[in-house]
Amino acid sequence: MAVLVWDKPGEKFFQTGIDHGVLYLHDGTVAVWNGLTGIEEGSNAELRSFYLDGFKFLENLSPRDFEGTLKAYTYPNEFDSVNGIAIVSPGLSYYEQPPKSFNLSYQTRIGNDIDGTDHGYVIHILYNIIANPDSYAYETLQDSIQATEFSWSLTGTPPKQTKFRPTVHISIDSTETPQQILDLIEDKLYGTDTSNASLPSIEEIAEYFGFRNALIIVDYGDGSWAAIDESDQYITMLDSTTFQIDNADATYLDSVTYTISSTNVDT
Repeated sequence: MAVLVWDKPGEKFFQTGIDHGVLYLHDGTVAVWNGLTGIEEGSNAELRSFYLDGFKFLENLSPRDFEGTLKAYTYPNEFDSVNGIAIVSPGLSYYEQPPKSFNLSYQTRIGNDIDGTDHGYVIHILYNIIANPDSYAYETLQDSIQATEFSWSLTGTPPKQTKFRPTVHISIDSTETPQQILDLIEDKLYGTDTSNASLPSIEEIAEYFGFRNALIIVDYGDGSWAAIDESDQYITMLDSTTFQIDNADATYLDSVTYTISSTNVDT
């Protein structure tokens, strides 16, 4: 039998802050978002109560759709094209143009009583969102400078996915995600010395975690490679240093040489 214990060292967790903002446009453009100050996520979920003979016998909370608010002191120039601002010529912009949807990633910090805010972080990804700018005002200069904070109301159209209700918002917790998978996701999101940053789809991220029964092959570009099998369907360890991969997509180049690629039995 286990006894409940409160306030154990290292288990006083909290979340705070926002950083590592990245804007992803549907045409493949990626831009760092400096000046991001906050993301607020709301709820339009509806609670319905049902009564029988004058007594409540059921409550049903309907799933919500994404609503939120984005705040920033500044934003990348690439955001103009989805924010309803058309760049007609260098230095000339037209406002009130049709907005477009975009994708966004950012991080929030995980802290505890031992590591402070360096305990970990959560990567948040928002897919297919549209930003509706709120009103803002410029005021005369004073002795102390007051930076104008821009804000936008956010809505989104969730991409289709299997087995779960479609969603706009997903997150990856660095304190629980295997390091190899976390590195793979961050290399995609933020780029490497040999590859540009890009946004993986929700289905692709699910494959990294083995949710869609996928074998992921990672080519490090230096002659080495790794295989990730979170679903435990492909790789069998024969001893401490020898492994066997079954049912993978492979093409033999000759009797001893082959190429192997990521494999998904669901597709």
